[in-house]
Amino acid sequence: MSADELDIDGVLDLHMFLPRDVKDLVRDYLDACLERGILDVRIIHGKGIGVQREIVRAELGRHPAVASFGTAPDAGSWGATVVRLQRPGTGGGDG
Repeated sequence: MSADELDIDGVLDLHMFLPRDVKDLVRDYLDACLERGILDVRIIHGKGIGVQREIVRAELGRHPAVASFGTAPDAGSWGATVVRLQRPGTGGGDG
């Protein structure tokens, strides 16, 4: 399954995906969100031993449209990362 086959609504639940698929899926999903003007994204990766979380966060750190990301304040037992995107060419500063 690819990002094209998912509902692009700003919430990506990775529980049904293998770790080897997560990197490409996250990148494609973020791009699809940008195309639809969705700038606040929640990625549910679960707590587990942190494999998917680390894959997600590494990809977020490389994606040029990611302005910021961090642990969702209400992640609870699911384990989630919230992401703020910026449109290309808009910069991420406060100025």
